[in-house]
Amino acid sequence: MKAHLSKKNRTKRLVSGSEKSKFQGNLGRPPHKGMVWIPGGTFLMGSDHHYPEERPSHQVKIDGFWIDHSPVTNRQFQRFIKETGYITMAERSPKPEDYPGALPELLVPGSLVFQQPNFPVELNQVSWWAYIPGANWRHPEGPGSSIKGRENHPVVHIACEDAEAYAVWAGKTLPTEAQWEFAARGGLEGTAYAWGDELMPGGRMMANFWLGEFPWQNLKTHRPGTTPVALYPPNGYGLYDMIGNVWEWTQDWYQDHHLGRKPKSCCILDNPRGCHKQESIDSRTPEIQIPRRVLKGGSFLCASNYCRRYRPSARHAEMIDTSACHIGFRCVVNA
Repeated sequence: MKAHLSKKNRTKRLVSGSEKSKFQGNLGRPPHKGMVWIPGGTFLMGSDHHYPEERPSHQVKIDGFWIDHSPVTNRQFQRFIKETGYITMAERSPKPEDYPGALPELLVPGSLVFQQPNFPVELNQVSWWAYIPGANWRHPEGPGSSIKGRENHPVVHIACEDAEAYAVWAGKTLPTEAQWEFAARGGLEGTAYAWGDELMPGGRMMANFWLGEFPWQNLKTHRPGTTPVALYPPNGYGLYDMIGNVWEWTQDWYQDHHLGRKPKSCCILDNPRGCHKQESIDSRTPEIQIPRRVLKGGSFLCASNYCRRYRPSARHAEMIDTSACHIGFRCVVNA
């Protein structure tokens, strides 16, 4: 494998290189260009050492599946739009009846765009987001911006419905949370990151995440934003950008923990799924009856001082109608 394996004893290979080749050979050519075969297996999903929603860690068994080697790009999404005429949610006017009490200026087509302050701010204020009319996948920063020169960047401003529409057109589906996490680990078990236990081994950036003090200090040579797919090293399964760059939609409904109780060591969950749709609605905001899906992988906005979710076990709840400049997706095909 090409993974940067940790030397710690608790790190294990999930599937050997010879086993991987055997499974690849048995299935033959990928069902679609740019897909990688993940042979499946048993792994420890979640984490007991990070954010509460990642708990409890538990044993999971996954069947083999094919997965896109990188997030869907602007070029790929543009082809989908050209062939179908599909209009994304960010390009549609929100219906007032779906958002009672919403300000009129927000009931226009648009999406959430990151606005970098030039001074430190309180991290509990989330003041760096703005709803920008006219922001969408074609205009990532709003009117006047474009994807020209960014054809190989991940497509962004994608709501869950948009990702699912693309997947159907492509003859694919969105991954389950368990599929996504198994693939992201790249054959490693027990490590904090997809490449080992060091965030930046030897000082090297292994993914597109925030460098500096979020949200005001950017220590990179380019502005905060997406980077071309496959710019950073692949994981042990040959997958790019499983960590950082953009958050990725899954098909699982979100619950704020993996299980009601930690299973016994003998219990292995077989191809687990999330909770029911209605259970995913946030009970803390009963006035907002919008279901939530699980996002995985973190984005270019994840930082060491805020949202350390650039890890395989990390997960985030997102309402299905939400689009933003750091949300994209990739697809799978089940064997």
